[in-house]
Amino acid sequence: MIGIYGGTFDPIHYGHLRTALEVKERLFLDEVRLVPCSLPAHRESPAVSAEMRVDMLNLAAKYVDEFVVDRRELDRDGASYMVDTLKSFRYEYPESSLVLIIGTDAYQGLMSWFKWQQLFDYAHVVVITRPGYKQQITSDFLSSRLTGEKSDLKRTRFGCLFFQAVTQLDISATSIRQAFKSGSSLQFLLPDDVISYIKLNKLYV
Repeated sequence: MIGIYGGTFDPIHYGHLRTALEVKERLFLDEVRLVPCSLPAHRESPAVSAEMRVDMLNLAAKYVDEFVVDRRELDRDGASYMVDTLKSFRYEYPESSLVLIIGTDAYQGLMSWFKWQQLFDYAHVVVITRPGYKQQITSDFLSSRLTGEKSDLKRTRFGCLFFQAVTQLDISATSIRQAFKSGSSLQFLLPDDVISYIKLNKLYV
């Protein structure tokens, strides 16, 4: 099974990395593709260039063999629509189970995504939650795809909605950018290699 974890990663931090690691372990994923977006369709443009965000991702991902930085959204023209990304993954891996990993904020806005129902034609959707989170099923379409059995994700290649609790660290890229501006310490919030890269290139100041 292949996990697909998208975002601006502006910058990548331990909240992203811990989530990806726990999902990989708990769902027995073969690998997790970290997919930085180029032009987000639902949020502001990233603060730094795509190439610098890829550099930081590579620095952060190098310690976990199953983490793979995937450039496909950066190398594609136009806005980064997840349905197009999943379609390309499905074409590349026709026989694999694909797992799109999203947070609860993204899930709550899922029905505003471009061709959101078609996401399930290419992959499962796994919503990352805090322990004790109460599932919110907002449509009959989603209800019909809900499963509580992680084995369903491996048995079928796409089409399921699954909620997975993980240890969620209260870290945000926004707060990290603000901390860099104010000169606060970023130690233990993101990898030291990424901190050094940001300082060397004078990012977020």
